[in-house]
Amino acid sequence: MKTTDQTYAERRATFIAEHAEKIPPDVRAALLAEQADLDTAGVPSTVLRPGSAMPDGNLLDVHGRATTLEQTRAGRAAVVVFYRGDWCPYCNLVLRTYQQQLVPSLAALDIPLIAISPQRPDRSLSMRQVNDLNFTVLSDPGNQIARQLGIITAPSRDARAAQLAMGIDVAAGNADGTTSMPMPTAVLTDADGVIAWIDVRPDYSTRTEPADILTAITAVLDRPVPAGG
Repeated sequence: MKTTDQTYAERRATFIAEHAEKIPPDVRAALLAEQADLDTAGVPSTVLRPGSAMPDGNLLDVHGRATTLEQTRAGRAAVVVFYRGDWCPYCNLVLRTYQQQLVPSLAALDIPLIAISPQRPDRSLSMRQVNDLNFTVLSDPGNQIARQLGIITAPSRDARAAQLAMGIDVAAGNADGTTSMPMPTAVLTDADGVIAWIDVRPDYSTRTEPADILTAITAVLDRPVPAGG
């Protein structure tokens, strides 16, 4: 099987197998403990449900220009994904997967893919360039949308220390200078900007598969994905 045909879960398994032993044991233990705690806590009760209006905020494109989700969506149904930052290997992995396996099908349906993080615009631009992404990547300073959506989180003290030990300073990259970030989430909105489907991943190493998003589009929006799309 070609790498481009692998599911996100398969790519994740390969990444972990190749990199696990390169991380100091204490750092790896702290990160695994955080993932386990997040998974046990589950999806927050505050998360907006299908049928709710999709929140919006004052966003920035990769060049620092002001925009909003509504402007970017431009009256179309949309797939909106929230990611932690360019420092997160799982975020890089999943956005590349979406570029290869999801974007062509969405383009055939005129459904934009919009990726949002709390990072500064320059970090969003770097994310887009490094992963050769051709979909929209936006900055949400202060996690305005994520906070309204109910998916906000932050690293634990031990996880924060582990990140710093690896040279990762989340606060330095975030537009508001905090460590707050969204739980990885995929949202399908209809043309009216109403949440039609949402998938929140408390354990940030797991992500929504492209196939699940396409299935939701067919089931919830009643828009079958064209063959070869």
